[in-house]
Amino acid sequence: MMIHKLSDVQTSKIGKGTTIWQYCTILAGASIGKNCNICSHCFIENNVVLGDRVTVKNGVIIYDNIHIENDVFIGPGVIFTNDIYPRSIRVGGQDKNNFPNTIVREGASIGGGTVILPGIEIGKKSIIGAGAVVTKDVANGSVVYGSPAKFKRNIDDI
Repeated sequence: MMIHKLSDVQTSKIGKGTTIWQYCTILAGASIGKNCNICSHCFIENNVVLGDRVTVKNGVIIYDNIHIENDVFIGPGVIFTNDIYPRSIRVGGQDKNNFPNTIVREGASIGGGTVILPGIEIGKKSIIGAGAVVTKDVANGSVVYGSPAKFKRNIDDI
């Protein structure tokens, strides 16, 4: 395991062989698997689980209630949202314990600049095109892209 000295890593739940580059913030409740690569300028909140061999490219934001399974690729600048009705706590924002769960299944790839709305399930080995806005579940083996992201073809058709 290697953690760059310019990162703020508060969790001790980090698997063997994982690398965390500079300017990352990873909160105490996060769990990071083995042989992951977390590139610079990433933020990972408390209730986040990353499986083994996950690649998180630069500038990715992963908020509470996100579960990412093994062998997932997350491109640069991807944002996982978790609040359906985002409001400041002072004006009636959602209780963080009630955020919907988002799951990225094994082997999925998410292109750079994608925004994933709360409560989404991204299926096994699916591909999300760069810049997509994912507003609903993505089936296993699907290729989706656009805003909002729409099914384009099955992975077997590539």
